[in-house]
Parts: sequence; structure tokens; C-alpha cells
Amino acid sequence: MALAARGLTRAFGRHIAVAGADVSVASGTITGLVGPNGAGKTTLLLMLAGLLQPDTGTITVDGTEIDGSRLRSIVGWMPDVFGTWDSLTAVEILSTFGRLHGLSRTEARRRAVDLLELVHLAEFADRPAHELSRGQKQRLGFARTLVHRPRVLLLDEPASGMDPRSRVELRDQLRALADSGCAVLISSHILTELSEMVDDVIIMTEGRTRPSELSAGHRWRIREAGQPAASATTMRFPDEQVAAQHLAELIVAGHQVVEFARIDTELEDAYLALDADRT
Repeated sequence: MALAARGLTRAFGRHIAVAGADVSVASGTITGLVGPNGAGKTTLLLMLAGLLQPDTGTITVDGTEIDGSRLRSIVGWMPDVFGTWDSLTAVEILSTFGRLHGLSRTEARRRAVDLLELVHLAEFADRPAHELSRGQKQRLGFARTLVHRPRVLLLDEPASGMDPRSRVELRDQLRALADSGCAVLISSHILTELSEMVDDVIIMTEGRTRPSELSAGHRWRIREAGQPAASATTMRFPDEQVAAQHLAELIVAGHQVVEFARIDTELEDAYLALDADRT
């Protein structure tokens, strides 16, 4: 399955939030959406989620144009802040969303329990939402995104407020979902983490999207025993196999290698190349 958008625009009065956006995400892949604050990323995601009508442009699934109602049935949307009914418990919140998506009362309850287990909130199932921390609410928001088993996931700063362990688990869960056939589009300013999970990147500035210009391969840092960190060697290899072969050759040649690590700076470099204003 593929979700695609062409020529999307959206204005609010005189303010043009999205001036021209093209997006394509396919099953089994995780795509990053990167850009400075105010670039139009959230507005774009809301249109792709079927929650905001574009002024112009088309959104298609598998080549067929689709309306907002149909989009909402196949897309899981996670905003950067998950608003909750503070008086309801975690399981009640997820069950309610399950019912809204057409599940029976029993199915909705079962799905809620399973998802709370997935995001490690089972012990908080019967706690009112106002007792949850910022990170716990964020994990509850991720669970809510998955209630109706969406084919497309759209996530806006999903790791915001999460502790390091939860961020690692989220990264692994997103990769597992992509491997099971989901198409994932994730907007985040945490570029180091984003670079570890994405297969492709879309860059957005001033309301317009463009493909990323990431260089091929990855850079690796190599340091030998006694060598100051500041003078470590940096080399680029096309893939891990070539990097491993070079390391083996260094060791055979008698080099005492104490550090050999990939440096994931390509996404950061691409972002800094935008020369965008700080926001």
C-alpha cells in the first residue's frame, strides 16, 4: 500500500501554512519529515490524516483519490500532545476510541488491554489520566493511535516527553510495525534518533517539501590506542560490510583499534544545510 499526496496547499486567512507539498510513503518503510518550526509540517500531517481539508491538491491511496472520512479509517494519527479526558482511566480512553472506530464493547476492551501491555502501561490501566506523567500520556497517545490497526501511521514528535528507555522501545515498535506492512511518516526534531530508524526523509521549509539530499553510505570514526580523540580518523563506507572489511584489514595489519563507530550525521547535515532561521 502507498499513501501519496501531490500539490497540497493550505492557508489560514492570509497565512499560507502549506504552499506546495508532495509526499509519498509506502508499506514497510519509515519516512522522516524534517524542517524548522513553522515550516508547515503539522498542517501537512493533519491533511494527510483526514482532519484538515486541503485548499488544493490530491491525496491518494494505491493510486485512488481518497476523502477525509476514508483516510481517518486507515490512518493512525498521533499529535505532539495527546489530549485526554482526565477523569477517565487509561483503559476507558482506549476503549472509547475503539468503540468510535466500530469495535464492539468486548473487542474494544480487549484491544485496550493489549495495547496498554504493549506500551508498558498495564499497571496504570485503571488509573485516571490526570495521574499519568507527561511521558506516560505520550505512550497512551501512541497506544490510541494503534487502536484500529491502521495501515498508515502519522506521528508528530512522538518521543516528546518520553524517557530514554521509552524512546528506544518506541523506535523498535515503529520498526516492527513497518516490517509488518505499515507505512510510517514521522516528524521529529530529534535528528540523531530519527536517523537510526528512517528509510527515507522529506525535508520541508516555508510550506514546501523537497526530497532529502543525504549522501550515500555512512561516516565512521576510527581511533587507535593512544590516539587523541580530536585526531581520530573519519572515513565513509557505502555499507556495513565494507566497513567491517576495512576494520578486519586494520587489525590484520597490526593496528590497535579501540574505537570504530558509525557517525550518523547525514540527516543533521542536511537539516543545517537548510540555513533556516532559528525558531
